[in-house]
Amino acid sequence: MIELRDVSRTYKRGADAIRALDHVTLDIDSGRFVALMGPSGSGKSTLLNIVAGLDRPDSGEVVVAGQKLPDMSEDELAAFRARHVGFVFQFFNLIPVLTARGNVELPLLLTHLGKAERRERALTALRIVGLEERAEHHPNELSGGEQQRVAIARAIVSDPEIVVADEPTGDLDAKNAVEILELLRALCTDFGKTVVMVTHDARAEAHVDIIHSLDKGVLADPEMAARA
Repeated sequence: MIELRDVSRTYKRGADAIRALDHVTLDIDSGRFVALMGPSGSGKSTLLNIVAGLDRPDSGEVVVAGQKLPDMSEDELAAFRARHVGFVFQFFNLIPVLTARGNVELPLLLTHLGKAERRERALTALRIVGLEERAEHHPNELSGGEQQRVAIARAIVSDPEIVVADEPTGDLDAKNAVEILELLRALCTDFGKTVVMVTHDARAEAHVDIIHSLDKGVLADPEMAARA
């Protein structure tokens, strides 16, 4: 599903050049739950953004869902993301004035689906994350764990092959963090999604298939997670 070959990325910070990724080669099979781990500034989020088509490498090859991302225009990348990638973030990014269902429907507004089908798909996504009965509640009426479930429903409502998650448990207590990890695991096991997650959460090891560790932009050999 995801192939990176000799990928490097450097940023300018004032007069300094920061090597975020240093000749990274990575393969992720379809339907796997993969964690990217490492200290702050190790290149995890840069790698996630390149996989998701939000950033471009300076060099190297990036093939995701059979498409060469560096060869695409910005418009083509936007269309690729809308079709193939769902996004989950640490701080939920829900719109306060919309209900849970309204938030989940948002990605579908860019499609040609009618109102009734958008509603049905949103309710299906909320059902998958266990929140169909909270569909008409606003974010301020939901717990942090429920808000993250709504965000995950929004990420999967367009049925992408890939879900990228950037610290999805970082703003949650222990109980809700484990529940979100279990839900992301279920997206792989039950629905065949490929999930790539940046995390500092040590509890992730019990839920993911593989851990890829980065340090100063260099990718270590992968670790097979001891999933219970």
